[in-house]
Amino acid sequence: MFKSLVVKALSNRAFFSFLLIMIMMMKKILVLSLALTPLLLVSEALDIHQLKQIATRNNVTCILVFGDSSVDSGNNNRLDTTIKSNFHPYGKDFNNGLPTGRFCDGRLATDFIADEFGFTNAIPAFLDPKINNEDLLHGVSFASAGSGYDDLTANLSKVLSVPQQLVYFKHYKIHLSKFVGLKKAEEIVSNAVFVVSMGTNDFLQNYYLEPTRPKQFTLEQYQNFLVSRLYSHAKTLYKLGARRLVVVGVPPFGCMPLVKTLVNQNTCVESYNKLAFSFNSKIKQKLILMKTTTGLKTAYLDCYNAIQDAVSHPLKYGLRECTKGCCATGIIEYGDTCKDMSTCDDPSKYVFWDAVHPTQKMYQIIAQKGLQSLDENFFL
Repeated sequence: MFKSLVVKALSNRAFFSFLLIMIMMMKKILVLSLALTPLLLVSEALDIHQLKQIATRNNVTCILVFGDSSVDSGNNNRLDTTIKSNFHPYGKDFNNGLPTGRFCDGRLATDFIADEFGFTNAIPAFLDPKINNEDLLHGVSFASAGSGYDDLTANLSKVLSVPQQLVYFKHYKIHLSKFVGLKKAEEIVSNAVFVVSMGTNDFLQNYYLEPTRPKQFTLEQYQNFLVSRLYSHAKTLYKLGARRLVVVGVPPFGCMPLVKTLVNQNTCVESYNKLAFSFNSKIKQKLILMKTTTGLKTAYLDCYNAIQDAVSHPLKYGLRECTKGCCATGIIEYGDTCKDMSTCDDPSKYVFWDAVHPTQKMYQIIAQKGLQSLDENFFL
């Protein structure tokens, strides 16, 4: 009896020794895997300096843009709307001070992205009467300042809704086919990068100002409605030939100078930023679903954290002023209220150009951070 107990104890002791060795080995493996994780993440990140080679290697042809003022390069110039910026001081830093209709002192994030791809240093507006056939090969913008995922948002400002932007995209395909032939045109479209950037106006110019949507939706329900519209538009784009889709999240609109002025607050309005963060989270979730249900390769471009970090740590980016815009007082003026107003001496030191929109410098930062976050597999 005693002997069997001794044998049992020894066997248990051997088992526990073995278990202890296994635990120590697992700890070493865990430490090693944690140490390698940053390296793995770095290896998957896109090297922005190799972007042209990656684009060429994967036959990326051009950039086609849909959205609002964050990516409108002048389409609203041709519309009967008050939402315009084709006057000074807009364009102060764009090609000898030329106002193009961009809500900025210079170039937009999509212009910088197209430049990094080696396509063009400025994406033209599709409705620009000066656009030529060569421009069609490198990319165009169908975006309309004041637009949103919700058609009502665009209708309130008499600008192009997404369905209307898609109609112009169909016209683009017709013009492209006449220039290079149907087969080549289809190839250009299927190898293009489609960029969608909107959503801010749906909240700031629609839900928070107009009575219609709040009567129909809670704020949570409205976010879901907007994301469902994004999903619907993405499926339409796929049917029209799109295969690569980048969706830009909304900015931390609680940090916009105008929003802070309206709520009489000097710091970023947390409730608005929480809404933007929540909406962006829903966009990212929907993009994951799109990959499996639409056949699209999707990517999310984060402008929220880029702007918030610049506002919180301006010196990190060579910026100086993050509380107000460069135009006029910088706290209420944008669009026509900024027309012919005085500006700061150096917009490149500012986060915001007017009381709503970022400067060219900030858009460049957004573009660089956004491109670095992409995975090369997106282009395969």
